[in-house]
Amino acid sequence: MEGFSYKLPDFEGPLDLLLHLIAKNKLSICEVQISSLLEQYLEHIAMMQEQDLDIASEFLEMASRLVHIKTVFLLPKHEEGEALEQELVGQLLEYQVYKEMAGQFASLFSMDQFVRQTEKLPKDPLYRQPLDPSSLAKAYDSAMGKGRRFAPPPMERISALVSRRVVSVTSQIVSVMGQLRANGPTAYEALFAEKTEKTEMVATFLAVLELIKGHRIRIEDTAAGSVVFLREREETR
Repeated sequence: MEGFSYKLPDFEGPLDLLLHLIAKNKLSICEVQISSLLEQYLEHIAMMQEQDLDIASEFLEMASRLVHIKTVFLLPKHEEGEALEQELVGQLLEYQVYKEMAGQFASLFSMDQFVRQTEKLPKDPLYRQPLDPSSLAKAYDSAMGKGRRFAPPPMERISALVSRRVVSVTSQIVSVMGQLRANGPTAYEALFAEKTEKTEMVATFLAVLELIKGHRIRIEDTAAGSVVFLREREETR
């Protein structure tokens, strides 16, 4: 009948073995008495020897250190033992932090990968990918739509503005004064009777306002409607 075999996990050092024992017993590093782990530690050392494993001197040194701590605790005064135990607890806490950081770095880096520096590729001005004509048409329509607000207005609008006759307010002032001198008091609507374009009507209206402002004509409301008169200085002239 074959005997049972027990495979020990690989420990990187005595501190790693102590952390394993603390975790196995579900203890806290700050609360556990290190000397209480001496028996379990020695059992692991013995199992290593049974499996003909090479035991590093640091494992044996830690064993003697634990024996010394437990021996000091047997003395009436425990101050030295507590100081030695606190020193070992500090080393365990520091080692635990380093071990966790090493595990995080191991998940980020792998020695099986090789990263090559990026290389500059030569520029190729030719577009070699296949194109769908409908996609080109949509892209063109989209580009034209975005640029339409920057495009000049169509020629129809420009020609309509340029082809219109420019009528000045001054010319209509002369026209209104000429009508009043020739015909005397004139109905207000009659001033616009022969005007066929909006620009003429607007210029005539502005001309009337300028003449009223300059006290050269006046407008009176009569039963027949509004009548435009020359001022007396114009009428007596």
